[in-house]
Amino acid sequence: MDKDILKEIKMKFSNKTKSFVPKDSKSKKKLIVWIVIIAAAAYIVWSSVYTVNDQERAVITTFGSVTGTADAGIHFLVPFGVQQAHIVEVNAIKRIEIGYRTTDDGSTAVAVENESKMITGDFNIVNIDFFIEYRITDPEKYLFSSEEPENVLKVLAQSQIRNVIGCYKIDSILTDKKEEIQIKVKELITQELEEYDIGLTLLAVSVQDSEPPTDEVREAFKAVETAKQGMETAKNDANAYANAKKPAAEAERNKLSENAEYLRLKRVNEAKEQIAMFEAMYSEYSLNPEITKSRMYYEMIEQVLPGVRVFIDTSDGEIQKLLPLDSLINASDG
Repeated sequence: MDKDILKEIKMKFSNKTKSFVPKDSKSKKKLIVWIVIIAAAAYIVWSSVYTVNDQERAVITTFGSVTGTADAGIHFLVPFGVQQAHIVEVNAIKRIEIGYRTTDDGSTAVAVENESKMITGDFNIVNIDFFIEYRITDPEKYLFSSEEPENVLKVLAQSQIRNVIGCYKIDSILTDKKEEIQIKVKELITQELEEYDIGLTLLAVSVQDSEPPTDEVREAFKAVETAKQGMETAKNDANAYANAKKPAAEAERNKLSENAEYLRLKRVNEAKEQIAMFEAMYSEYSLNPEITKSRMYYEMIEQVLPGVRVFIDTSDGEIQKLLPLDSLINASDG
């Protein structure tokens, strides 16, 4: 029963397929022509339509000459090789590794010694790796100004890096001059790119790693770094000690300054007082010179010989006088 049903189905299917097959040669030719026309139309449509995403830009060439650019979206061009669309990533940040290569999984960095070994300004050898970031800013120049623009950028970078490293001593390269080196290398590469004008813009230059070529030198530089850290620690301790002692020192300074100011004012007042006394004495001297001289003489005798009795002789000198020796001796003993 099942076999009969299958036979009947096969017969009906074969009859229907035969109805689609042209019975004469003209019909066959028309079918072939339509098939060719449909295939050609499909090819034309397929080859004349292209899309550009947000990260890309297309450069259109007509018979090999640049005739325009296209931004993101769906676009059409003349098929059969008359026009071509060269799509370039313009917003993506690309990178170049100098002195090392990162594996595909990004977990390991393999050293490239012929790129990393460089001679410093003091004729030492240093292993230094650089990481360069750039972007395509002019797709037309990027495609047609040079054959391999990335390779041109890499050669320029290696040349300028070696020039800059050759101006620094190895101590500076390994310690505190890395940022300065990055800035100088970026400036020099940017200047060279402007002259070559290959459609690339440099974004950043970074020192990935720098180290001496041998273990002995590495240990020596580690010791230098340890010493510098010790120096910084000592400096910080000294600053802390100074800050702790500074208030007391300032208080002592203020005390000494105030005392000095007091002594200065005291000396000035004493000098002014002596000047006033001298002026007053001079005024008296101007009025009575002889009397003032005598008084000054006697006052000086009293200051020089305290406790001595002074006798003033007002006679004319005709009477001979004896000095009271006993009184003078007793006065001197007292």
